[in-house]
Amino acid sequence: MNRTKDSSTSLRIAIQKSGRLTDKTIDLLEGIGIEFDNYKRNLIVKTRNFDVELLLLRDDDIPEYVQDGVCDLGFVGANETQETGADVTPIRDLQYGKCRLSLAAPKDGEIQSPQDFEGKKVATSYPNLTRRFFEERDINIQIVEISGAVEIAPQLKVADAIVDLVSSGGTLKANGLVELDTILHSQTQLIRTNKELSPGKKELIERFLVRMDGYQKAAKSRYIMMNASTSNVERIKEIIPSMKSPTVMPLADNDMVAIHTVIPLDKFWTVMEELKEAGASDIVMLPIESMIL
Repeated sequence: MNRTKDSSTSLRIAIQKSGRLTDKTIDLLEGIGIEFDNYKRNLIVKTRNFDVELLLLRDDDIPEYVQDGVCDLGFVGANETQETGADVTPIRDLQYGKCRLSLAAPKDGEIQSPQDFEGKKVATSYPNLTRRFFEERDINIQIVEISGAVEIAPQLKVADAIVDLVSSGGTLKANGLVELDTILHSQTQLIRTNKELSPGKKELIERFLVRMDGYQKAAKSRYIMMNASTSNVERIKEIIPSMKSPTVMPLADNDMVAIHTVIPLDKFWTVMEELKEAGASDIVMLPIESMIL
């Protein structure tokens, strides 16, 4: 039976409509079991199985929508939150959409350090962060605000240098630019409004976070299974970096057991070599969809 959503308990979450964060945010939401359709064609998307609706926005609008309480939560880059200075609370770093806001100038030009920016024109889409960086260092610059294709500004003689988001650095290199300093390291964050929330919304946020934390923990972990002789169990248990004691089950061969556990993905290959040396065999690694801790 369908029921009308109560605005005092249902959540509204802002996500980027299209851009570098969109696909991974959608994957995260689907990964925690939230079902919805037509997010590419609508600005407001109602979910089918969780008391949430999604509001799809430009990424630079998300912090202010959350600040004003239009949305309760938002998925957005830390660069946008800090550029707008929005009054919101980051509640999770999400480990994707990582980048940096960097100073860059022509490779063989006269600007080789931040001090060389004195009196220069700097093109950027992040005027507030740029201004703050140089003011803190008592360096006077002229900001040229550009909404896109910032990296070509020096070639067009619009500016002497730029401040822009950098991931791999390939775009800078292709345009004859070199990084000189980093203003900010950024990644996707889940932010929360500082407006007063109803008890129902607070409870729903907690449920949402439990799902999200379990999904992210699972992405960094793997379920492993192995066989070993009973004489090697204690040594293997010492090697395994598991959250809790592993499960040990007898096999048909009385001298053999199966050992099951969960370990961090980044330690698997090192641990696997140690396990083999300790007598483990038939080691199998499996992905985990979610974990409730």
